[in-house]
Amino acid sequence: MRISIFPLTGAILYPGLHLPLHIFEPRYQALVKDALARDRRIGMIQPQHAGEGAPLYAVGCLGKIGEVEALDDGRFNLVLEGQARFRLLHELDSTTPFRQIEGELIAELPDQALSPIERAGFEREARRFADAQGYGVDWEAVTRLDDLSLIDGVSQIAPFDAAAKQALLEADGLAQRCELLIQLMQFFARRDSDDGRVTLQ
Repeated sequence: MRISIFPLTGAILYPGLHLPLHIFEPRYQALVKDALARDRRIGMIQPQHAGEGAPLYAVGCLGKIGEVEALDDGRFNLVLEGQARFRLLHELDSTTPFRQIEGELIAELPDQALSPIERAGFEREARRFADAQGYGVDWEAVTRLDDLSLIDGVSQIAPFDAAAKQALLEADGLAQRCELLIQLMQFFARRDSDDGRVTLQ
């Protein structure tokens, strides 16, 4: 399928989750207007590095514009609702100011759930990571989340670098994403003695 894309470093979307966006660049204002005139769908995907026309990572997520606020100066505030991950096949030659690709949707495994041991292990590591980072978390609310919402939600908002977030998006299945997320929390909890930052590249 042809997908109009918004390449944005660090912006990850998962099926069933939401991503708020503020659209201010003219080419992406054009992207939103085009999407609203057609099927309201936009593909979120990360570029591999900064720069005009940078190559794209292999997997992104198709989102549908839900809430949208059109501002007087042409900017938009909107919320994308994640629909399906997609795999990039190739980029298309396009006359539009925004980039377009041909991609294929990725079928998700049905009825995914963690075992009680996997869930407990994740929550234990998440508490340790949050405490180390000084984050305040409503753990009672966390325990009420279903496994998919919890793992994908944390993967989407986790303060990891672009490569780590991309690895999470590309992970096949809930258990694999959970295991990788635990490994990343352990990795990023280790602080470099010089500048306090750890990156996964």
